[in-house]
Amino acid sequence: MGNQKSKAAKNTDTKGNNTKGNNTFGKDEDKKTEGEKHREERIEKTGQVTLDKNEKKHKLHLITIIGEVEGHDNLNGTSKTTKYEHILPELAAIEDSCEVDGLLILLNTMGGDVEAGLAIAEMIASLSKPTVSLVLGGSHSIGVPIAASTDYSFIVPTGTMVIHPVRMNGMVIGVPQTFDYFKQIQNRITGFVCSHCKISKARLEELMMETGVLTKDVGTILVGQEAVNEGIINEVGGIREAMKHLHEMIDDK
Repeated sequence: MGNQKSKAAKNTDTKGNNTKGNNTFGKDEDKKTEGEKHREERIEKTGQVTLDKNEKKHKLHLITIIGEVEGHDNLNGTSKTTKYEHILPELAAIEDSCEVDGLLILLNTMGGDVEAGLAIAEMIASLSKPTVSLVLGGSHSIGVPIAASTDYSFIVPTGTMVIHPVRMNGMVIGVPQTFDYFKQIQNRITGFVCSHCKISKARLEELMMETGVLTKDVGTILVGQEAVNEGIINEVGGIREAMKHLHEMIDDK
């Protein structure tokens, strides 16, 4: 008899309400913890996350382009890399998704493989969803067309963009065909950049061939407002301005 009373007491609260089977608080906490773990693992493995806690209830997909853009060859394990075989399927999934409203690209890259970088830039440029890029730290070399590939672009005041000609590793055969190939690659890059921002091809090539800026190389370093003045980036701003503009683009659409 005493045991029955104690069991009944355990299943009721101080107001006499039945609480048996209603222990949802612990389950909610477990779900929250699992969700946070999944979110952290996704950021750690891919540098990507879905931003959906804003007051507008927009679902923004965040992709980071960091370190070196890796091409067909794997770089050593000590290098920070962005693998294009991870980025391209994700961009296709964003285009296919009816839940994702917009894409935010954060860049802090030294450049990398030309073919891989152009592939990423072309994919971003062809998305139907609103896209915004933000240059943090730097977006050098092939990072320039990636930054310019979005519908609107920002750069922080201290952000840098290094513009230089195409380079090639390994043995180079000194024949006219090699130089023609270099020129074709260069034209692909300059053509893409100029078609997605306000800089002219003549001015972009002038910046690439500048000899008085880099001590051991040719090219130009543009810092913050200079990249905007040259017409490569739309505006100086940070994450607040970038996300605000992306929300406005989604609303307008």
